[in-house]
Amino acid sequence: MSRSSKYVLFFSELGIEDVPRVGGKNASLGEMYRELTPLGIPVPDGFAITAEAYRDMLTRAGAWERLHALLDDFDKNRLDDLARRAQAARSIVYESGLPDALRVEILEAYHRLQAEYGPEMTVAVRSSATAEDLPHASFAGQHETYLNVSGDEMLLDACRRCFASIFTDRAISYRMDQGFDHFKVALSIGVQKMVRADLASSGVMFSLDTESGFRDVVFITGAYGLGENVVQGAVDPDEFYVHKPTFQQGYRAVLRRRLGRKQVKMIYSGAAQETSTCNVDTSEAERGRFCLSDAEVLQLADYAIKVEAHYSAKAGRDRPMDVEWAKDGLDGRLYLVQARPETVVSRRQGDVLEEFVLRGEGPVLATGRAVGTKIAAGAVHVITDPGELARFQPGEVLVADTTTPDWEPVMKQAAAIVTARGGRTCHAAIVARELGIPAIVGVEGVMDKVSSGQAVTVSCAEGDVGKLYEGALPFEVLRTDLSQLQRPKTRIMINIANPELAFQTSFIPNDGVGLARMEFIINAYIKAHPMALLHPERVADPAEREAILALARHHERPADFFVERLAEGVGTIAAAFYPKPVVVRMSDFKSNEYASLLGGRAFEPREENPMLGFRGASRYTHPAYAEGFALECAAMRRVREEMGLANVKLMIPFCRRVEEGERVVAAMAEHGLRRSDKGLEIYVMCEIPNNVLQIDAFAQVFDGFSIGSNDLTQLVLGVDRDSALVAFEFDERDPGVLAMLRMTVEGARRNGRHSGICGQAPSDYPELAQYLVEAGIDSISLNPDSVLKTTLAVLDFEARQARGQEG
Repeated sequence: MSRSSKYVLFFSELGIEDVPRVGGKNASLGEMYRELTPLGIPVPDGFAITAEAYRDMLTRAGAWERLHALLDDFDKNRLDDLARRAQAARSIVYESGLPDALRVEILEAYHRLQAEYGPEMTVAVRSSATAEDLPHASFAGQHETYLNVSGDEMLLDACRRCFASIFTDRAISYRMDQGFDHFKVALSIGVQKMVRADLASSGVMFSLDTESGFRDVVFITGAYGLGENVVQGAVDPDEFYVHKPTFQQGYRAVLRRRLGRKQVKMIYSGAAQETSTCNVDTSEAERGRFCLSDAEVLQLADYAIKVEAHYSAKAGRDRPMDVEWAKDGLDGRLYLVQARPETVVSRRQGDVLEEFVLRGEGPVLATGRAVGTKIAAGAVHVITDPGELARFQPGEVLVADTTTPDWEPVMKQAAAIVTARGGRTCHAAIVARELGIPAIVGVEGVMDKVSSGQAVTVSCAEGDVGKLYEGALPFEVLRTDLSQLQRPKTRIMINIANPELAFQTSFIPNDGVGLARMEFIINAYIKAHPMALLHPERVADPAEREAILALARHHERPADFFVERLAEGVGTIAAAFYPKPVVVRMSDFKSNEYASLLGGRAFEPREENPMLGFRGASRYTHPAYAEGFALECAAMRRVREEMGLANVKLMIPFCRRVEEGERVVAAMAEHGLRRSDKGLEIYVMCEIPNNVLQIDAFAQVFDGFSIGSNDLTQLVLGVDRDSALVAFEFDERDPGVLAMLRMTVEGARRNGRHSGICGQAPSDYPELAQYLVEAGIDSISLNPDSVLKTTLAVLDFEARQARGQEG
């Protein structure tokens, strides 16, 4: 085949500039095959049937007038009428047949492809509209795809059906919504050698985070079998993140991973029929392991970064990409089978920060994977059969097992979408993002947990886990114009504990993280006491012991589970704010809190006053916990050295005496965390009066001080902050507390050490923040909801200070 062919062009003859001839999908495949395979990125060969072939086919059949009569003037919101007209239009196209010249060219190209790959080769037949995969419209799933196509007649029939799919109900509706003329959009077809993912795995990856729009990660999803299940949302896939900046520096580590249920896999059925694929249940062993090795995840990340770089250079601006991949079970190689621009989150305006905040509480009915960061409420409408779609009312919450592209006309009327199956790259998720509505996917058993007419709230504003609440809960939308916001001289940092919120929180103007709490990660993602993971045999309760071993069943040693999960949680926060500093506090559970973890009672003492007992630095070198602290250090070393996130600084809480601090720092060095090595800084929480009184001595042991205002106030005033009886006496603005704060700032400056505050007080009291700025504190770390308010207050105070000095 060559440019002399009228209707067929091989991928090697195409580039991104050929969208008018072969549509976005085929133009991109040609660009990839021609430009990226020389860089070592495998792309299966294939050919495109041009849009001209589609037009000529309909012209020869005299079909245009009949199609205009059907589609020129009708109400697409009348779903029954839309379905009738769409079916008639598809019949017109299918029955037009393929002209002889076109049939000859298709079969010649197919036979050439067979000569390249062998007679057993099968192909995928995919649509590629001339208005498809554009930067502002995805056309996700609008047209049909046929997999495992084999033989001349099966191929020709698949091409006719593919051409006809330009008039699916959803494609007609979508074009009208996007303002495209039905008759100015033409369909090209891509015929590509199939990768034997039926024997391995496949999926979708994005060169950004699909929910927050965070640009510095590659987000990869995958499941066993052919990729349609991931795309259409038939499975809950595995998920992986890789941090792009450190990857490009040469570090090779998976930032974070999540094991999906991967309920079914699509394989070849072996039947000689039009659609010779079928879904079969995955085995328990398959569900219990990841579909990709770490090395394969990193290989795909490398491909995604190179694809993004190529398309960005071509466009002259950043161009995040949506890429489909497949692993061949015969040769073991990873292939890219499609790439298109990401069309939703990358187009969000960056100068307005929009935050959805839930203002009410209610029972959680179900949870799943959050899509987007919004909240919506409405009445449930459970759909168990597509025939029920016509009864769906605008503003209802669509609940279904899964969605298909045919549902798009109804989905755009929904307040929110909830599906029992699917991952964050499935059809329902893509459409929900494009429509700007919240969705929760992969909600196991949701069809049995809600009923039509029931009022619910769908919240995707609380991290990766989307929550379906009972009742219509109140919520607020906060919009802040950031375009004119200046940065104060005092560094304004953020307190954060939940890794799931890290990417979206990073968009709040900040100077890094002043406090990343380790306890949340241990409690939410590890759930077990570190000593119980090291010594499960010492856990007396058989049920608890079994639960601990089940948590770590995929790891060689249970302790490895602790290190991996803790490293991934901290690493996610560090990556979100990279290269800004992220101060991570080593664990500060009290003994009663540690005891509540799985297996914890076997390792914790019973204390009358845990607040002043076995906590913080005192645990780290004590025989009862030294091994657990070694695991914490191993995780932090992995974050800094294997992940390359050297922006992490470490902080020691509740260090009572200088000698205690020296022992802890020495232990950390033994565990590979030595001060100044690879730029490591170790801070100490300044929350005990002795820290302030002996600040010059502590400054010889540590690189900085972060004031914990809650504990410092408690110990200065002698008020138990957990006691409601004396809570009225707890006030961080007391003159004695203020004196301690000033002494800390002045002492740190005297010793050339960093001073900051990460306690609750500046979040609650802007006047306290101003007091600290006046004292000369280096940084103030705040809860996310207080950052903007306090930043404005500090800017105002600094401006008044400057005017006063000028006067």
